[in-house]
Amino acid sequence: MRFAIRLLPENDTFKVPFSHQHYLQGLIYRRIQRVNPDLSLRLHSPKIPKFFTFSLFMAEKRDFEKGRPYFLGRGRGFFYFSTAVPEIAEAFIGGLLQKPEVELWGERFTVEEVKALAEPERLNERKFVTLSPIAVTTRRIQFGKPRSYDLSPAEPEFYEHLRDNLLEKYAALHGKVPENRELDVKVLLAKPKRFEVKPGIFQRAWHLVFRAKGSEELLRIGYQAGFGEKNSIGFGMVRVDGSKEKVKRCWKGGEGHQKGETS
Repeated sequence: MRFAIRLLPENDTFKVPFSHQHYLQGLIYRRIQRVNPDLSLRLHSPKIPKFFTFSLFMAEKRDFEKGRPYFLGRGRGFFYFSTAVPEIAEAFIGGLLQKPEVELWGERFTVEEVKALAEPERLNERKFVTLSPIAVTTRRIQFGKPRSYDLSPAEPEFYEHLRDNLLEKYAALHGKVPENRELDVKVLLAKPKRFEVKPGIFQRAWHLVFRAKGSEELLRIGYQAGFGEKNSIGFGMVRVDGSKEKVKRCWKGGEGHQKGETS
C-alpha cells in the first residue's frame, strides 16, 4: 500500500534540513500510536522487521544556499509512504487525518491531501529510481574490532546482502521463502549520500537508478517495504521509472481533527 502525502506549509518559504528522516519517522510513530497503541508498541521492538518505508521530504520548488545544511522549499511539501501491512497503513493514515496539523524540524504544515496510489501489476524487468537512498551494511574488522561497514554498489557483497535482506523480509511476513529466489540487479546510475540518522551517528546510502529482474515476490516486498536496510528510518523506497501511478482514492486533511493538540 502506497500513499502520497501533500502538506500545506504555514509560511511561504520553509526550511528542510538534508538529514530529516528521523523527524518523519517520529511523525509516523506518533500517528500510529494515536490510532493503534498496541501496534506502535510492537513496531518499537528492535527484533522485528517494520515492513514500511518512506521517501525523503520534497517541495514543489527548492532553492539551495551554498554551505547550508538545508534547502528552502516553496509551494506544497510532500512525501511518500509505503507498507506491506494494511494495519500499519490504516493506523498511520488514520492518525494523519485525525490530526492534520504537523510540526517538523520547527516548521508547521497542515496535511492537505492523502492519495492512495495503485501499484504496478508487474515489477520484474522494470527500471527503478530511489525516492530515498538504499542502505546496505555488513561487519568488517577495522582497527582490530568488528565494525559496521557501509557497502557500495561497486562491491559484490552489496547485491548479496540486498537479496538476502529481501528474503528475510518475505519470510518474516509470509512464514516461508518464495519458490523463485533469484534476483539480478544492474545499477545504471549511483550517487552516494551521507545522512545523520541520530546525533553523531551517520549512514552512507545510495541514490540509484537500477534495473531488476527475477523473483516477482522479492521485488514486490522491496517495492512495498523498502530495499536494503533501515527502511523504517527512511531508506530504500523506490518508484518504477516511467510508470503512471494512478490515484485509487483521495482523502482530504481535516477530518476528525481535535483542536488544541500538538504533534
